Amino acid sequence: MSAVIRILGIDPGSIVTGWGVIECAGTRLSYIASGTIRTKRGAAPAEKLAQIYSGLTELLDTHSPDQAAVEETFVNANPRDALVLGQARGVALLAPASMGLTVAEYAANSVKKSVVGRGHADKQQVQSMVKILLPKCGDLKSDEADALAVAICHAHHAGHNSMIKRQKAS
Repeated sequence: MSAVIRILGIDPGSIVTGWGVIECAGTRLSYIASGTIRTKRGAAPAEKLAQIYSGLTELLDTHSPDQAAVEETFVNANPRDALVLGQARGVALLAPASMGLTVAEYAANSVKKSVVGRGHADKQQVQSMVKILLPKCGDLKSDEADALAVAICHAHHAGHNSMIKRQKAS
């Protein structure tokens, strides 16, 4: 019997941060919970980062994940937007790391390829596939689906990496 691993997936954003918690036992995935952390409109940048951190630490306390995974920032043409998103991503990395969790990072294309099979899948395809892989998740906001996709990607990679370690040990 495979050990059950609880994974928190995070899709960082300065306005909306998506999160999703799944359990992985071997190749079996189970939906636990998902949602979003919304920052207050008009709040100062530092206040928004504090809201994201507070929301994530509350989730970590509530769901007690064993591992965390965060989507890497997609660098766009606007340097200011990339900087703001990078700050939110820093908080998304800090919160689980400050509680002793190892935090994996995955590029958006890797997440899409792991979940849909194509690195350039659109949001609707990701959302549809997440619902197929986690049928108990119900209707999802796109940020939730993205966070669950990050967790699924990590489950696939973590399972693959542990299989390689077992093969090397024998």
